Amino acid sequence: MSETEWRYTYGTGRRKTAVARVRLYPGQGTVSINDREPRAHFGRPDLEQAALRPLTVTKTAQRFHVLVKVTGGGISGQAGAVAHGVARALCALEPELRGTLKQAGLMRRDPREKERKKPGLKRARKAPQYTKR
Repeated sequence: MSETEWRYTYGTGRRKTAVARVRLYPGQGTVSINDREPRAHFGRPDLEQAALRPLTVTKTAQRFHVLVKVTGGGISGQAGAVAHGVARALCALEPELRGTLKQAGLMRRDPREKERKKPGLKRARKAPQYTKR
């Protein structure tokens, strides 16, 4: 193996309770998420596009081999975590892409988390129906 195959850029992405560890290698545009194709992992084309949006926004999809390990959460949270991790790795590798990624809203971690259930309520905010008599 040549020396360039061992060099990679690292980025961590988070969304809800999902955490994605992303590695960008110099390559020809292959993407592997948990050792599977993105379509096989997410099962939906919209989530696949959302996860790989940083590569399409910066037009760098054919320049890198992307290797992702993602854990926790559901598939929607995992797609957001992958997008965040890829954006951070791209920014670390090429700082001039930061403005483009930031304008697309990909550099900011989405802070929304599931709200906890409160006592006496059915869910976080849903209360039982009020009866007067």
